[in-house]
Amino acid sequence: MEERTSPVGPAGLLLLAAATISLGTTALMGARDRLDARSAAGGTVAAPVEPVEQIAEPTGWRPGVVATAHPLLPPTFEGVEDAILASPMLHHPPFAAEVDAWVDRWSSTFARWMPTYLERMSSFEEIVDATLAEHGLPPSLRYLPVIESGYSPSAVSSASAVGLWQFMAPTARALGVEVTRMVDDRRDPYVSTAAAADYLLELHGRYGSWFLALAAYNAGPDRINGLLERYLPGEEPSDAVYWALRNVLPKETADFVPNFLGAVIVASDPEAHGFEPVRPRPFDFERVPVRGSVSFATIARATGVSAEEIARLNPELLRGVTPPDRQVELRLPPGSLPDFRAYFARTADRDD
Repeated sequence: MEERTSPVGPAGLLLLAAATISLGTTALMGARDRLDARSAAGGTVAAPVEPVEQIAEPTGWRPGVVATAHPLLPPTFEGVEDAILASPMLHHPPFAAEVDAWVDRWSSTFARWMPTYLERMSSFEEIVDATLAEHGLPPSLRYLPVIESGYSPSAVSSASAVGLWQFMAPTARALGVEVTRMVDDRRDPYVSTAAAADYLLELHGRYGSWFLALAAYNAGPDRINGLLERYLPGEEPSDAVYWALRNVLPKETADFVPNFLGAVIVASDPEAHGFEPVRPRPFDFERVPVRGSVSFATIARATGVSAEEIARLNPELLRGVTPPDRQVELRLPPGSLPDFRAYFARTADRDD
């Protein structure tokens, strides 16, 4: 799998932040190269990473279960089985302070986007929750698309990562996701969510640490493996290792886990952070098999709904037309299937 990147902040900030992120990462890499050069020349340099601290487990802590009266998390998480939210790192004061800073950002700087993200999440949370549960993954990962894409299936980052889960094309293809000029299943909320669950499960199996798995999801496993080998060879991977590496991680990756946890805290209890109740926006549809090339404009005429609504329900179809060389399961608004069938039956009669 190739190295992948994804935006550190909300999709709405992506264009503004892209230059800063790029410059920050480039500067960090340059500083690291200079540090290595000085070390090779016999110079004295400060240690680039801090020692891996032994983080004390809080009283009453059980592996994978959120502790009672957690200082950061909403009470609704108490006793929930979630290996990310149950990490002892959330009780480590310096790390907790970083998370709290991101809670503040999501409640202030990014507050203008949060209602939109939560509304979009209401469209897809059912399939996301079901897929995570099917894979035995922490339920808090339902909030990962909040920071990746603002829960927009059509989101595209400056690095060309696409969809709810912000996959780069080579990573997506390696996971069996179709990416062509006609069809980009990174935009399909069902296909991409299943692929994301597979990938996250693979990464956690590789590192045995959710913090490192999330870092690898953001920066790519090759980048994380290289940093582990360079700076902490032989160290047992753990959430604390992610924290120890933060000074040599790309800035977006160093922020990625605290950012994610800040979004979890705010998005799981929005009213406590000053947001109005979310207006649900269901992603309801009926499926119909369509073979060959049919334009969204024709489908709109057949069903009496807009081509824009057809596109919203089928974001993976890039050209406003179904593929000419196969049958696809097209999504239609509820109740429109009879009109669709009647229209094409009349068309077939005229052709005869």
